Amino acid sequence: MILVTGGTGFIGKALIRNLVESGYEVRTLIRPSAKSPGLPRGVAVDVAVSSLNDSRGLRAAMVGVDTVFHLASGEFFGPRANLMQIDILGTRAVVDAARDAGAKRIFYLSHLGADRASAYRALKTKGITEEFIRRSGLEYTIIRSAIVYGEGDHFTTGLLRILKLSPGLFLMPGDGRMQLQPLWVEDLVTCLTWSIEDPETNQRTIEIGGPEYLSLNQIVEIIMQKTGITRWITPIPAVYLRGLTILLESIIPNLPVSIYWLDYLAVNRTTALDTMPRVFNLMPGRFSHHLDHLQPAVRQRRLQQSA
Repeated sequence: MILVTGGTGFIGKALIRNLVESGYEVRTLIRPSAKSPGLPRGVAVDVAVSSLNDSRGLRAAMVGVDTVFHLASGEFFGPRANLMQIDILGTRAVVDAARDAGAKRIFYLSHLGADRASAYRALKTKGITEEFIRRSGLEYTIIRSAIVYGEGDHFTTGLLRILKLSPGLFLMPGDGRMQLQPLWVEDLVTCLTWSIEDPETNQRTIEIGGPEYLSLNQIVEIIMQKTGITRWITPIPAVYLRGLTILLESIIPNLPVSIYWLDYLAVNRTTALDTMPRVFNLMPGRFSHHLDHLQPAVRQRRLQQSA
């Protein structure tokens, strides 16, 4: 049995679907909530309800589990996020419960640039959390991923929302020349799934990204081209944009950008282009080839099919 934390998130839903289609028995951990959980449609998956700070609930969720995919994170809750409670202490609780239950292996999804000495809180938190995984006593694989995109993501759909809301211009953090390596979500979850049976990935930290380096300027231009939206790209010092974001987060619900989101765009976040072909024998898809989810006609057709 495989347990997936963060299974109702963008990457979690894609991973669960891929695991089930590959023949694995999957259980996902969801937080207690009055709202209906956003589980992937049409996928047979067990559900365990527990918060990360409920040791008894975690122990129950781990019954029969031999492999854990730990994806849960608080970074997308914006200013409401308690990264210490969710990411650091939550990971410690997951590790303790997995070890006590006799689980053998844990996979942790981290970010390129994760470093406990980082000046950026989100990346610092990931670096600290990685250390808990390495010292857990469990077999582990840490995947440091580039920015992930696909249907239901926070990255491309967030940029699209900002473009739509912007009155004629797009406020670009800094000069927009920071280098990113966008990774299609289906390529990421394929690598995660294949890693289960690949002993070469055990006890390793592996950095992966897409097949091309793109500046944030180039990414925004590609999205505008794909969606037919035209905005004037206007550079703004990152420190000013961060202050504006903090202000807007306090007054606008579901803002498409957060201070943690800006952390990931503050520095170059790239790795070797050949890692996925070399380690996983998989050639990742190009960014411009997997943006159908941003086009209104495609989104409407998919909504009608799922209705």
